[in-house]
Amino acid sequence: MRELIYLTVVLPLLGFLINGIFGSKIKSEKVIGLIGSSTIGISFIITLLAFFETLALPNEQRQLIVTLFTWLKVGGLDVSFAYQVDQLSLVMALVVTGVGFIIHVYSIGYMHGDKGFWRFFAYLNLFIFAMMNLILADNFVLLFLGWEGVGLCSYLLIGFWYDRKFEKSTTADAAKKAFIVNRIGDFGFLLGMFLIFLTFGSLNFNEVFSKANTFSISTATYGFIALFLFIGATGKSAQIPLYVWLPDAMAGPTPVSALIHAATMVTAGVYMVARCSIIFASAPAIMMVVAIIGIMTAFFAATIGLVQNDIKKVLAYSTVSQLGYMFLAMGVGAFGAGIFHVMTHAFFKALLFLGAGSVIHAMHEEQDIQKYGGLKKYMPHTALTFLIAALAISGIPPLSGFFSKDEILWYSYANVGIIFWVVGVITALMTAFYMFRLYLLTFEGKERFGHDKHPHESPKVMTIPLIVLAVLSVIGGFVGIPEVFSGEHGNQFHNWLSPIFADAERKLMQFGFHTHLEEILLMVLSVLFAGASILFARYVYLKSPQIAENASKKFSGLYKTLWNKYYVDEIYDALIVNPIVAVSRNVFWKFTDGKIIDGLIHSLAKIIDSSASVLRKFQNGIAQFYALIMVFGIALTLFWIIISF
Repeated sequence: MRELIYLTVVLPLLGFLINGIFGSKIKSEKVIGLIGSSTIGISFIITLLAFFETLALPNEQRQLIVTLFTWLKVGGLDVSFAYQVDQLSLVMALVVTGVGFIIHVYSIGYMHGDKGFWRFFAYLNLFIFAMMNLILADNFVLLFLGWEGVGLCSYLLIGFWYDRKFEKSTTADAAKKAFIVNRIGDFGFLLGMFLIFLTFGSLNFNEVFSKANTFSISTATYGFIALFLFIGATGKSAQIPLYVWLPDAMAGPTPVSALIHAATMVTAGVYMVARCSIIFASAPAIMMVVAIIGIMTAFFAATIGLVQNDIKKVLAYSTVSQLGYMFLAMGVGAFGAGIFHVMTHAFFKALLFLGAGSVIHAMHEEQDIQKYGGLKKYMPHTALTFLIAALAISGIPPLSGFFSKDEILWYSYANVGIIFWVVGVITALMTAFYMFRLYLLTFEGKERFGHDKHPHESPKVMTIPLIVLAVLSVIGGFVGIPEVFSGEHGNQFHNWLSPIFADAERKLMQFGFHTHLEEILLMVLSVLFAGASILFARYVYLKSPQIAENASKKFSGLYKTLWNKYYVDEIYDALIVNPIVAVSRNVFWKFTDGKIIDGLIHSLAKIIDSSASVLRKFQNGIAQFYALIMVFGIALTLFWIIISF
């Protein structure tokens, strides 16, 4: 079955072509939804069978390259359209196709009645096609094709409702923002690819990574390659300073938010860093940069999430924060823990977004949590599954988020130091608080919506995906039980991925010796802090809501700063966007294009027009005038002949 892995790429493309070409002529939404969903479902089954086949093989036989054809062969560049089946790509493929399939099924109910129903499913299938190319590629060029593909699809999906308003602009503006910001990061990624080719003479993963493991290359060269690659990752995975596109991605339909923020696009940067672990491990200074940017992003986004009232905006900043945790893991050398958090985060974050979509659907597109309240009695299934996801992301055992987040915190403490652990725990504390603020203001307490709203539970096509994701959020972490609890068997998830990261981990220097007692103590502390934060949120928003009101007034300056997201967008507009627009408008358009280029063209046109106006006088249509001119010409000719002799 591993040899058929290319079908997991071909099938979503086929779904895109069928719905994209014939979707407008297919009148049945069920048929369109079946085509879009079944292609992803079959891809998931193929990936699952390939996983079990690989699981039965010894480590040295688990990697397989499936080559379809030679794509580029120019000079020293030899690139094939080939897919790499190994432990890392299979984990990512299972997450993308599995969670992607659930989101497709959910979308059948959520997008019911939308005029662009067929177009939506075509775009979703194209998105999965691009993402599968990205994670299965066996070379940087094919990875970059998928990398750019998900960028294009994010533009199409974020701006899907292009005629709707979004905050102070439109959804189309939000889509353009995502596209442009990602292009900035992509430029860095391209520079990294160029430097890789110049250094190693290849863009094939196996060749590059084997040479990186054996060649004697300067640390500076590794540093520049890793830095450029990380710049690309900061764009795609929304890290400081290129995170600003992701909150605006909420302009798209909620299933899009779930797909982009949970299982696909935003995890692409984390996957790429993990895939290039040997390069990053050879550049310890850049590893520290990755860790610092990761923890800063996690903390920074969590503080903003504390005060947001748009249900999707809270989840958006939560995503940015959780991605920061993943990069913290990459920076401290815990590559397996980072990928583990990618998987568990896909479960509970997709559940949170789809749960939010269920609420928005029931509340007739209202997204302000201050206008919700008491929805649990109207939407019991959505409320319960949302609660499970909130507990999971808060790191409460034994849910999935506890295992992956705690592992990242432990490696941060063990490999780097207590400062990273402290900041990580404070971030986790804030995460638990704002997630339960969101849950309590939405599902508990008094009803704060008007009589025009008639909330109700979503149809089964939407609630069943919620239940499936809730189950995964509960049991998903047990594949990565820490070694302190699993004994001689060790962490099974790490054992599975260990051959991928073995060379990188050998290069990394581990700091000090730490006991299991320390690990358990820190684990207990983080859980106690998260639990206390949840109880505090419950006290504030159910028992004494005036505390939140008084705090917002007492610390109005801080509250306003957080509410306005530290004014980062305004700063970017003032320092970057507006100057570029002004120069483009006044220099490149009005002066260069308008006066120089257009002026030259217009001048040529005037010269031709003037010349033509003179010549036009000789073409007046009067035969006698033409005869006179002929006689005059003959006379001049004779005169010239005479004087020539």
